[in-house]
Amino acid sequence: MWRLNKVRHKAVRHGDSLEELKLKRREHERALRQARRDRQLVSKRLLLNDDEDQPEVTMDTNTGEQDAVGLFLKLQHGGLGREAHLEALSKVLRDPSAQLAFLKQENSMHLLVGFLTGSDATCRLQAVRCLHELSHSPHASVSSACLPATPYLLTYLSGQSTKFSELCLYTLGNLCPDSDAVKEKLLAQGIIPALASCLENQRHNLAVVEAVGFTLSQFLQAKNAAEKIIPAVLASSLPSNLLSVLTPDPKFGLAPAIECAWCLHYLACSMKDNRELLAHGALLQCSSLLVSLGGAVAEGNKEEGLELFICPLLRCVGNLLSSCPVKELSTQAGDVRIVAALCTLVQAFLQSRPALARESAWVLNNLTALSSASCSALLTLNLVPGLMKLLPFSQGINTMILRILANIAHKKKHFCAQLTRCGLLSALCATLKMADQEMVTLSMDVLYMLVVGGPQVAEEFVKQGGFPLLEALQYNGEGAIRRRATHLLERHLLSCSSYCSENVPCS
Repeated sequence: MWRLNKVRHKAVRHGDSLEELKLKRREHERALRQARRDRQLVSKRLLLNDDEDQPEVTMDTNTGEQDAVGLFLKLQHGGLGREAHLEALSKVLRDPSAQLAFLKQENSMHLLVGFLTGSDATCRLQAVRCLHELSHSPHASVSSACLPATPYLLTYLSGQSTKFSELCLYTLGNLCPDSDAVKEKLLAQGIIPALASCLENQRHNLAVVEAVGFTLSQFLQAKNAAEKIIPAVLASSLPSNLLSVLTPDPKFGLAPAIECAWCLHYLACSMKDNRELLAHGALLQCSSLLVSLGGAVAEGNKEEGLELFICPLLRCVGNLLSSCPVKELSTQAGDVRIVAALCTLVQAFLQSRPALARESAWVLNNLTALSSASCSALLTLNLVPGLMKLLPFSQGINTMILRILANIAHKKKHFCAQLTRCGLLSALCATLKMADQEMVTLSMDVLYMLVVGGPQVAEEFVKQGGFPLLEALQYNGEGAIRRRATHLLERHLLSCSSYCSENVPCS
């Protein structure tokens, strides 16, 4: 999973079959990535050879169990052909029943650990492949059975081949979701310092970087991560190294950067105070990347995985903004180009990825709530009319757009006049008719800020037929809506009631 198009150590097949394999694998990866983005799914990964498709165990259950036992006995007795027996065992262990049958054999894990720590490099590689297959098991008990091997897997994270390091990393990452006891044991064995050292030493080896990111993300999604895991991560070199590999490599692909971005997201969303990440420059770097990605999206870039990279970056920026002092915002979040980039992302993903459009609007909301400069940029760059066109869209996008407009109106009085000139009153006439109670409430809040900003706004609203809309809302089933409507009518619009008889419809 997550291997986009570069797996250097795998055998290559030629012709149409290879293209079909890539297509199948990409479709499979796309489905899993969608789940990960929307539900932050803790998953397992099986590192395949390029001459293999997604494995489907079709052997008879009894045959798989018998093969596992038979190969165990052959390996136990020693002799020639150990490499071939281990390779065969790694394939047999894809069968969940064969996994249990193998582990029931006395000293079965001790046998694998013996090969893992032996002097024969080929046997070591095949032994870790067997452990990797076991780590992918659907049976939670298998993770605990693999614990005797984990200290050696951690030791081998540095100094081995890329293929060996990848297998060790993905095996460790697969073991932790099934059991809190396994997670605690790995933490006690020093997996965080080991991952930090591995990323420090191999940050130019992007296949290993990707694997480190996956394994770290498995731990960062733990329920107790904020108390037990994140402090150790922040005390290590991991944050700075994650940021150092965040820029995608055009030759290798997006996968390592995606993994590291998700790690940074899990760090940012798990803490109330993100000053340490801010000190590392995380907000500035993530914002700068979003500016670049917004430009790429505007130019029609549809590289596979691009939206999965954008999503954690958005979440990082949105969460980091809440910890950033307002006076440091201009230096931490970069220049106003981020505003244009966020608007581009909202509109680009509105139809194809509405969840991502909503994330983009959420970040823009957080930014405008803090920064007058960003509000001014939306008006100066004439981006407000485009945002208002999104008010008919549901799925939380329209409510977020209204919050952004409210932020602008709240910042400065002359912003209210500019919003009015952009046609916001007409848009509010439409949103006040909506069935969505939250939209109606937010619309009246925005209207209140506009009419307080100047009496001419109230007159214009009444001219556009807004008075009867508020009169009707006085009979709404929601008390909060009734009170808002009454307050607006009695305190701000009655002086303009001479226009009511005109019955001018909303434009």
